Amino acid sequence: MEIDLLDFVEQWRDLVKQALGKRAGKPASGRFARWGHVVLDCLWLEDDHSYRETPSQLKYMAEIRDVLALNHDEIEDTVLHHCASRLSSAVRNSA
Repeated sequence: MEIDLLDFVEQWRDLVKQALGKRAGKPASGRFARWGHVVLDCLWLEDDHSYRETPSQLKYMAEIRDVLALNHDEIEDTVLHHCASRLSSAVRNSA
């Protein structure tokens, strides 16, 4: 079954925001919201890209960047890679 990637990201955004509740917002440090990290991890798993390939892929996915509230500068941010890999490990280990 083929899934539309934009629909997938929008659905996960809503689910993750609901699950995280008040903790879904921006972290104490950094620019990227907690819910965005989780949704990006879901996107990486669904689209089967490595963490290193994802910024390149997102450069060409303007609609998905909009859903994730990412601008071009944040895509290149190495903090995004570091935080996302830490979070994805935590999410995967808790499942």
